[in-house]
Amino acid sequence: METLSVDFPRDLINIFKVREKEFPHKIRETLSIELYREGLISIGKAAEIAKVSIWEMQEILARRKIRLDYYKQDLEKEIKNLKNVLK
Repeated sequence: METLSVDFPRDLINIFKVREKEFPHKIRETLSIELYREGLISIGKAAEIAKVSIWEMQEILARRKIRLDYYKQDLEKEIKNLKNVLK
């Protein structure tokens, strides 16, 4: 994935109540959650942006009480992946 650098005000570290080294992860997580909530990206893309697994992303969204949009195609893809793993 190609990356982009953005400058943020240092105050955000205090607003998010995180250590400086945790700040990039918090920004990626927050951005991915909001893009998902707005329906602009899939849960897979949200997980990719946040640099977590899809299962971790589901847990993050559940903690924030964000409804999961899970479609038949998602289930079919997971079944296919599971079959490949089990071979």
